[in-house]
Amino acid sequence: MEQTNHDILLEVKDLRTYFHMPDGVTIKAVDGVNFTLKKGRVLGIIGESGSGKSVTSRAIMQIVDRPGKIETGEIYFKGENLLDKSEKEMASLRGSQISLIFQDPNTSFNPYMTIGDQLRQAYRVHRRSAGKEECEEAVRDALKLVGISNWEEVCKCYPCQYSAGFRQRIFIAMAMIFKPDLLIADEPTTSLGITIQAEIIQALSDIKDQVGNSVIIITHDFGVVAQFADDIFVMYAGRCVEYSPKRDLLVAPRHPYTVGLLRSVPLLEVRKTRRLKSIPGFPPDMAHPPEGCPFAVRCEWAQEKCFREQPELVQISEDRLVACHYPLMDYETAQDTRLD
Repeated sequence: MEQTNHDILLEVKDLRTYFHMPDGVTIKAVDGVNFTLKKGRVLGIIGESGSGKSVTSRAIMQIVDRPGKIETGEIYFKGENLLDKSEKEMASLRGSQISLIFQDPNTSFNPYMTIGDQLRQAYRVHRRSAGKEECEEAVRDALKLVGISNWEEVCKCYPCQYSAGFRQRIFIAMAMIFKPDLLIADEPTTSLGITIQAEIIQALSDIKDQVGNSVIIITHDFGVVAQFADDIFVMYAGRCVEYSPKRDLLVAPRHPYTVGLLRSVPLLEVRKTRRLKSIPGFPPDMAHPPEGCPFAVRCEWAQEKCFREQPELVQISEDRLVACHYPLMDYETAQDTRLD
């Protein structure tokens, strides 16, 4: 089955990735995820730790670690289902057409190799017959793409000679050495200071503008997606609870979990409420998920039905999806009546 919409680069359908533990317990890390990513767009996937964000990205790349396993689903990239491809075929796509940036730049490099050698090695994975001149040109272009002009000096150094933020910038260059159509950034700013975070996001934005690729940015920080994303995909307990264009979601969130996330971001909420409010409780234990809506025990709007039935992801407008029995229709009223 091939997609007919040429504007869509990636389409994920009913993706389920489970971890079958040795003690017989099954953890449903990703449990029926659906989303689409159009060419040239940025999708922000946001949620708390353990919501299934990173597992979703690894499933797309087909690098889910054992005992994890992709149970069911379809992942269409350029109209072809990645789950039908062999490991050899996927290896040819990783790095050349789909690249993944990991959150910790400290573990992304070999400390015994110079930066230049590692970039050249990354290039020769897909261009084994490339000569020295071709490799140098590719390395130079990749480093300049992320704003590193003194590329010759950088290539002679080792990763430990630079800060975590600069190493992350270099790793982004490595991921973009083939200018892939899809770049997945998994928490790329988590271990960095606020100023460096802003620089990394700006670097990703500049790359998108220059190359015109699509980006999935995974984060727990609404400030990051508010700055960079076009569309926002909110995950909770392995499922999508809200999917919307950025502006619509930030102005009028429909799911109570999204409201809770927004309330905890000072830059987005302080002008309205002058107070912050955390989400009570903790995410559910995915080894023993609750009956009904997994967010019900933490939701201040929950009703009896929420504890009995799990809501389906339904379309509430042309480009908005929500998984809630009672989606909020008036965010301003919710703020006024629930923050006392």
